[in-house]
Amino acid sequence: MSRTDTPAPSPVDRHLPAGDGPATTTPTRTRRTLGARLRRDWPLLAMTAPAAVLLLVFHYLPTLGNVIAFQDYNPFLGEDPLEAFLYSQWVGFGNFEILFRDPLFWDAVRNTLTITAFQLVFFFPLPIFLAILLNSVLSGRIRGFVQSVVYLPHFFSWVLVVTFFVQMFGGAGLLAQEMRQAGLEPWNIMTNPDTFILLVTAESVWKDVGWGAIVFLAALSAIDPNLYEAAAADGAGRWRRLWHITLPGLRPVIVLLLILRLGDALSVGFEQFILQRDAVGRQAAEVLDTFVYHNAIATQQWGQGAAAGLFKAVIGLILIVAANKMAHKLGEQGVYSRS
Repeated sequence: MSRTDTPAPSPVDRHLPAGDGPATTTPTRTRRTLGARLRRDWPLLAMTAPAAVLLLVFHYLPTLGNVIAFQDYNPFLGEDPLEAFLYSQWVGFGNFEILFRDPLFWDAVRNTLTITAFQLVFFFPLPIFLAILLNSVLSGRIRGFVQSVVYLPHFFSWVLVVTFFVQMFGGAGLLAQEMRQAGLEPWNIMTNPDTFILLVTAESVWKDVGWGAIVFLAALSAIDPNLYEAAAADGAGRWRRLWHITLPGLRPVIVLLLILRLGDALSVGFEQFILQRDAVGRQAAEVLDTFVYHNAIATQQWGQGAAAGLFKAVIGLILIVAANKMAHKLGEQGVYSRS
């Protein structure tokens, strides 16, 4: 009988427990120095530097000015703005007490939240529907033409948008003239405080619905087409493919934009409302931004205006954090991942 020679165990194998294979070595990751990473990533850093500088100059540095909210700020003290910060009288939370006791402030907050909630329900879903509709158009020329038409109003100023609506729906506008010629009483659209929320929502839809669809179109392009083909092969109709493939593919983007919109709940715009405030009255058109302008900046109550702005920022931060935690509970990443 032939005998099979068994190789002698290596020194490493002798010390291994029974049943374990030979020891494997894991490659060690070399840690790059800061200079090496800068040399490697300098093109990316150079491209992001202008945006970082703009963010620092126009967002982070002005944040230091929130100290005005706790002062009886007088910009004419001293020879430069820094001395005005130093010499203005410190009043603590006095500006907030004055602000919170003002019923006009709470009227502005209530109008702002009402408009935000209304637009969240009737405006926020429209870019999603438009993106899905455009994505279903097979002809590239038709899709490109429609996209150009619906994107264009975004680049119009609010002065032009309001002027367009006045010319179309105002008391001397095209619609009123046609109704008078037909023997009908013209509708009071541009100056009716009861329907003002519908008016500003319609203006926002006409101006920004196309621009808001861009993000959702990009998200739709990232969905694997093989999923649609497999679903169609399994007998899934158009609506089932929409419900089980398209909407789940858009869900992370929808959640992200919804969180950001909630964080901006107390900012519904300034130009759009300041242009139409006198036409419909303060009770309907006064929002937080116009309140700050009329009751703080125009009257030079700088501390109260800064207090209102800081109030907006704190409420927005609370809403973002709360909405992000809710997104984590629903299995979405949100604005930032959980720690």
